Amino acid sequence: MRAIVQRVSTASVTVDNEVISSIGRGLMVLVGIGRDDTVTDLETLTKQILSLKAFSDDVSGAMWKKSVKDIDGEVLCVSQFTLFANIAKGKPDFHRAMATGPSRDLYGSFLKRMGELYRPEKIQDGRFGAMMDVRLTNEGPVTFKLDSRKFEYVDAPSGTTTPRKGTPAASGKQTPRTYEPSLSSADSQPPETVQP
Repeated sequence: MRAIVQRVSTASVTVDNEVISSIGRGLMVLVGIGRDDTVTDLETLTKQILSLKAFSDDVSGAMWKKSVKDIDGEVLCVSQFTLFANIAKGKPDFHRAMATGPSRDLYGSFLKRMGELYRPEKIQDGRFGAMMDVRLTNEGPVTFKLDSRKFEYVDAPSGTTTPRKGTPAASGKQTPRTYEPSLSSADSQPPETVQP
C-alpha cells in the first residue's frame, strides 16, 4: 500500500457538487492499494500514518515533534488507484493496482483500522470509485510519500541485475544522490485540486 500524506489546515471532498466530507487541521491522505497488498500492508501503513511526526510542538515551537493524534487532528482519506500507475511513453498503466472489488474491501478495512487505532469520528472518507473534487490547503507545504513495503514496488529498469550480497543496495543502505530542484513554476506550488 502507498499513501501521499499532506499536512493541511482544511480539506474536503465534493461529489456531484455536494461536499460529502471535510476536515480542519490534520492530514489529507491519498491511499493506493497494490494488487498483492494484504492486511499486513494495511497494518503497516495505518501505523505509519498515525505515528508520522508531521506537526510542530506548539509550546516549544520545535518542528516534526507531533503526530496527528498528538494534536487531536483529523484525517481525510481518499482511495487513489493512480498511485500505482506505471508510465510508459507518457501513458499510465494501472495493472499494479488492485482490482476494484477486493480493493474496496481492503480500503474499507483500512478505514476501520484507522478508526480503531485513533478515534472513528476523526477519520473521514471520500467516496470509493466516484469522480471526486478534492480541495485542500497544504500547510507548509508539507507532503510525504509512505509505502508499506520498502523498495518492493519499484520496478528495476530493464537490463539491470539484482544487487550482489554485501553491496549498499542489497543491504538497504542508501547511496547519496544529488538533488537539482525543478525550475518549473508548476512545481513550486501544490495543486489545489487533485483528481482520482
